[in-house]
Amino acid sequence: MSEINTTPLVDIMLVLLIIFLITSPVVLKLQKITLPEETNQAIQTKPENVNIVINKDGDIYWNQKKMADTNELFDFLKVEAVKLPQPEVHVRGDQDARYEFVGKVIYTAQRAGIQKVGFITEPPDKM
Repeated sequence: MSEINTTPLVDIMLVLLIIFLITSPVVLKLQKITLPEETNQAIQTKPENVNIVINKDGDIYWNQKKMADTNELFDFLKVEAVKLPQPEVHVRGDQDARYEFVGKVIYTAQRAGIQKVGFITEPPDKM
């Protein structure tokens, strides 16, 4: 006999297919959650908001004043964190900036006790 008998292979594949079809709904429906819906709103900039700019080289600017490092930024943010109501911190990162630079600023804001940090982006072009 020079042919390969594929009947056992087909039988095993059909059994596996049935097992996956039966177990997949059970795995997918373990926890019922509601995912948040995306909302993108234009924000009015208030004078009391803190604007932090990060350029592509990683330089940090606080309202147009260049910061030496994240320690100096921490000192400024610590002063803002105790104000009532606490101002929002808006981070404007250059498109070509490394994530490391933005991450350091976010971590510094978190350490200082800032509760509201937002990212400012350009709206997409409407076609």
